[in-house]
Amino acid sequence: MKARLPKGYSNSGGANNIQQLARQAQKLQDDMEAASAELEGKEYEATAGGGAVKVTVTGKMELTKIDIQPEVVDPEDVEMLADLVMAAANEALRAASKEKEEKMDTISGGLNIPGMF
Repeated sequence: MKARLPKGYSNSGGANNIQQLARQAQKLQDDMEAASAELEGKEYEATAGGGAVKVTVTGKMELTKIDIQPEVVDPEDVEMLADLVMAAANEALRAASKEKEEKMDTISGGLNIPGMF
């Protein structure tokens, strides 16, 4: 028995649809790669302790600079200084990650494609 296609349905455009889908996927990937390269070149700063510690990271999630105000360097309380550095670094990394996620969501329309970014 042969299956019948619904009225108005044609299988003749299948190859064209696949090619169009492939072009759209390639454009999406190109747009994401361009956005990713742009974001990797950006720098993100965050502070902790009211500006006592300032950290700079790149869009590649690499720590590039730490500024520490001399008045917070207390040999008796090194743990507090370490906490401030960690807090500032984590905040800068969150900012970089959030911007990348938002940019990629804008490009992909919220579509989550594993391995694309």
